[in-house]
Amino acid sequence: MPMPAIAVPTSLTLADARATIAGWRQALAKVARGGTFELDLSPLARVDSAAIAALLALARDARAAGVALSLTGAPTPVRSLARLYGV
Repeated sequence: MPMPAIAVPTSLTLADARATIAGWRQALAKVARGGTFELDLSPLARVDSAAIAALLALARDARAAGVALSLTGAPTPVRSLARLYGV
């Protein structure tokens, strides 16, 4: 059964990271152990360091749940921040 599309906002900053990660965690909880949680980051247009913190938190949660995390479509600002933070 295919996983439903996961909402990715156009902005992931300190102002909205908490609500975004809460939604992602709810979706992650629906994925069976051994499954894959896929997140297309291409809608992200505005990010700050909170975006990297949110993605790291999601990766930890997925690992703890025994779920593979697949991130695709990361725009340049996300990739730049990830490099900056050594992720």
